[in-house]
Amino acid sequence: MFESNEPVGIIPPRSGAAFELEAGDELTVIDPEGGQVADLLAVSREDIREMLSSGRTLDYAERIYLTTHDKLYSNRSNVMLEIVEDTVGRHDFLLTPCSEATFRLCYDNEPPHPGCHGNLAAALRPYGIEEDAIPVAFNCFMNVPVDGQTGKFRVLPPLSKAGDRIVFKARMDLVIGLTACSAPASNGGSFKPIHYSVRRAEDSQ
Repeated sequence: MFESNEPVGIIPPRSGAAFELEAGDELTVIDPEGGQVADLLAVSREDIREMLSSGRTLDYAERIYLTTHDKLYSNRSNVMLEIVEDTVGRHDFLLTPCSEATFRLCYDNEPPHPGCHGNLAAALRPYGIEEDAIPVAFNCFMNVPVDGQTGKFRVLPPLSKAGDRIVFKARMDLVIGLTACSAPASNGGSFKPIHYSVRRAEDSQ
């Protein structure tokens, strides 16, 4: 089980939150019960038009599965976050946040839900970030294997166990949006909370 002296934020199932990081801060995203995805979005505090970019990041990494020592880039090719610890090793940076349309088009028997896209939009609205600006998020713990021959992918339950975590170091001042994912397929059919903690740069000196 994850242990930390830092205060732990709790994101209830199928909801989201937003908060700020300073350059040098460390953000730990924790799956307290196991098998739960967390969508993470980073936005530059200096200019909210600069956001996390899946395309730039995967292009520079030359692979789709990112883990410890990999950097997450913005749409302007600046490093926003660096992964400094990862106890799972399987996350997704291909699929867009689930949304109202996801539930309408992909789930026949699920009631309408705003999904991670709607939850990110609500959490980030006070920072002036418009819903249509939200890009592909980094999907912590999401398990999306891709067939090397056909390119077909599947969404399988996360490999994360209770207490697993991924730790990011902020490389610029950021606004972070973070969710406990709402899509049944992404989370093995159940919905659980996500925890997070922030270690401030000045506290680690």
